[in-house]
Amino acid sequence: MNNEITFPYPYIVERLDQHYGLKSHSSKKFVSTEQPKKRNLSKKGTKKKLSILIATFWSFPHVGGLSNYIINLSTGLRSQGHKVDIISPNQFSTSEVKKLRESVTPNLRGFFTKRYGIYNDRILNHKRLIYVYEKMLETIDLEKYDILHAQDLFTANILGRFNEIYRKPLFYTPHGMFTFNRLKFDIIKEGSVEEAYFKELESKAITYASHIIVLSDSFREPLIKLGAKNRNITTVITGIDYPMNQRQEKATSSHKLTITCVARLGPRKGHNHLFEALSRLKKYTTNIEVLIVGDGQMRKTLEKQKKDLGLSMVKFLGSRDDVPLLLSKTDIFVLPTINDSLPLSIIEAMHSGTAVISTNCGGIPELITNNKTGIIVEPGNSEQLTHALKFLITNKKARNKMSTNAKIFAKKHLTIDSMVGKIKHLYIDFWEMN
Repeated sequence: MNNEITFPYPYIVERLDQHYGLKSHSSKKFVSTEQPKKRNLSKKGTKKKLSILIATFWSFPHVGGLSNYIINLSTGLRSQGHKVDIISPNQFSTSEVKKLRESVTPNLRGFFTKRYGIYNDRILNHKRLIYVYEKMLETIDLEKYDILHAQDLFTANILGRFNEIYRKPLFYTPHGMFTFNRLKFDIIKEGSVEEAYFKELESKAITYASHIIVLSDSFREPLIKLGAKNRNITTVITGIDYPMNQRQEKATSSHKLTITCVARLGPRKGHNHLFEALSRLKKYTTNIEVLIVGDGQMRKTLEKQKKDLGLSMVKFLGSRDDVPLLLSKTDIFVLPTINDSLPLSIIEAMHSGTAVISTNCGGIPELITNNKTGIIVEPGNSEQLTHALKFLITNKKARNKMSTNAKIFAKKHLTIDSMVGKIKHLYIDFWEMN
């Protein structure tokens, strides 16, 4: 295995050369031995059902918004008669993956060391994962698909390179701004070789894409900064198939008012700010229960914070598979996140007819219109969150009005039919032009 085969991304090599102050040399381009098949150039109106490949670099299925998005999109497309295949790295042979990883790692390390005199562990490990995933995708017959839809920048890079042969419509849906978020949370450093590496991958994903489908308008500005054209971006808000339920009247003299938070217990979800706000409202929480649904790395820390603040009304329920039932009995839904794209839990809460409090980040303000379908506070601002909670706890009329407005909005804009319909039209338009 030589270095050109191990690292067939000339644009990445050139960007790393620039970072290390080298003049790019011998960054051999990827050349496939496959020959493109003849394509039917006159097909408008001749085919109604599409064959679609949805692919992701991340594990599938998995807990989280990405997995739910893929499930809902594929289910909706299949219900309309389209053929959909879903590909992810965890679907391939673990023994073959292990063999590829072991064989490629020394080659990558040698490539970086020989060229730069140094290697970065994060880039080495990441490039190894991409290499293995690429080798897996090479076994897939892409010619049989009408549409390719990458669910992350890494898959967009791999399929983009393959697509230089096949010339299929390639759609790209980022579920987060990878480099920006890692800089924001100090996972990587500004000006580092890691920033250069990941930014180049993000920019190239944009270049390779026939069109970019984003979950909210909040993606537009960062994508445009990376080189995207606004006309090549379409916003399609995520939709779900939410079970019908009969909401129960709550908060009577014999029932407690229920506040629910559904989120992974991680540092970016802001549970600590919710607990701080609740600690300031003990005068108003004597007839209240707070349900924390989800699990994660912050659980012990949050349990300690609950104890230290004397929040006896807070109950940790762990991961649950009956979230719709819990939401049907919820009066106020709170997601105090400090970093998010378009949280599925808010969409579920709106469908359930629950008043929502969340934060001004990502696409959340595109779901929640302040004081109409819920209340928006600034991320990390416990004082604003305190005032919002107090208002909805003490104002049943406003709470019910926001609940009703949220459910109406969800039924109109946040359904699978709405999401799939918009994406399907994009697919067909690009397929007919191709």
